[in-house]
Amino acid sequence: QVQLVESGGGLVQAGGSLRLSCAASVSIFNFNVMAWYRQAPGKQRELVAQITSGGGSGGGRVNYADSVKGRFTISRDNAKNAVYLQMNSLKPEDTAVYYCAGVFYSGTWGWGQGTQVTVSS
Repeated sequence: QVQLVESGGGLVQAGGSLRLSCAASVSIFNFNVMAWYRQAPGKQRELVAQITSGGGSGGGRVNYADSVKGRFTISRDNAKNAVYLQMNSLKPEDTAVYYCAGVFYSGTWGWGQGTQVTVSS
C-alpha cells in the first residue's frame, strides 16, 4: 500500500514562509497527478495546488487555487519521489491541515495523514 508522508508544517507569523514536503513510498511516476489539499476547521477539504506527471520531462503542468496564486508554488522531484509546496506571504486564512494526495493512472487515490499549518496574525 502506498504511503504519502507530509512534513514541514508548523506555526508561522503572517507574511512568513513554510515549505511542505511529501515523501512517497513508491515512484511518483506511478501517479498521474499529485496535489496538495487543505482543510480548515469547520470547512470542506479544498484543492490548493496540483501538478501532473509531465511524462518523461518530469516537469508537469500546475494548477492553483485562486486564493494561493502568486504565493504558493508546487514542485516535484522525481528522483526523490517527493512533492513540495513552497508557501510564501502566508495569511491567517491559510491556517489548515495540509494533505498530500496522489492520483494513480487507474484513478485510485492515495492520501497522507496531513500536517498542521498555523499562521498567526
